[in-house]
Amino acid sequence: MVRLPLTPGELARGQRLGELLRRSRGAQSIPEVAAAAEVSPETLRKIESGRIATPAFTTIAAIAAVLDMSLDGLWGEISRVSEETGPDEPSAASGGPLAS
Repeated sequence: MVRLPLTPGELARGQRLGELLRRSRGAQSIPEVAAAAEVSPETLRKIESGRIATPAFTTIAAIAAVLDMSLDGLWGEISRVSEETGPDEPSAASGGPLAS
């Protein structure tokens, strides 16, 4: 099976997801959160940096649970930004609503 390249919108959504998780992690360390979510620190680091733009649902669910985040709220925040900026416009990387 050939995997199609990710669209600019998917890449931007991955960046927004990573930024939101990073902000929610706050002062907790990557190794601490990763261990609690039972994922590798490198996986969490890659998700937060946007290098894994489409992580597995179970991975995000585990990380969200550790960070006490609602999956509905997480998706709502990412989708809300997508609707405001359009699917192919990166917002977090360009200082949009999720930029810190």
